[in-house]
Amino acid sequence: MTQSPSPETRTLLQAFAGQMTDRGLRLATAESCTGGLLAEWMTTLSGSSNWFECGFVTYSNAAKVNLLQVAPQALEIHGAVSPQVAEQMASGALGVSGVDLAVSVTGIAGPDGGSTSKPVGTVYIGIARRNWPVVTAHRVFEGDRDTVREQSASLALALLMEHCPGG
Repeated sequence: MTQSPSPETRTLLQAFAGQMTDRGLRLATAESCTGGLLAEWMTTLSGSSNWFECGFVTYSNAAKVNLLQVAPQALEIHGAVSPQVAEQMASGALGVSGVDLAVSVTGIAGPDGGSTSKPVGTVYIGIARRNWPVVTAHRVFEGDRDTVREQSASLALALLMEHCPGG
């Protein structure tokens, strides 16, 4: 099922697209628990080809390693749902695609897969920019699978706006 962005998110998305276009910047996404939802939202806008380069949906650990250059040791030590892996996913997307800005989302959308230390709704987001340290954010969202995915994509968009070069 396609999840369209809320009116508030669509307004933020249009503002972000304007910033990226005005600055001549390109974006890549690296998504796990959101399954490409953020990239889908980006490409709902006409003209997104001017600033959206590509999206990686790296659901498995092998895909994270092979496509985004995530260190297997980070996955073994910290797990796929961790700030370390979110950071490496964002850095990998930035490096592999050659863009100016990249975002990663990794988490547990549920309803299964949670634990005491990482309950369902746990999400980490990474923002990578050229020549800047990667920024990560952590949230634990409430709700069903679709709600967690939507909240995760919305937070990723808000963080992109906050960390957009020149912003």
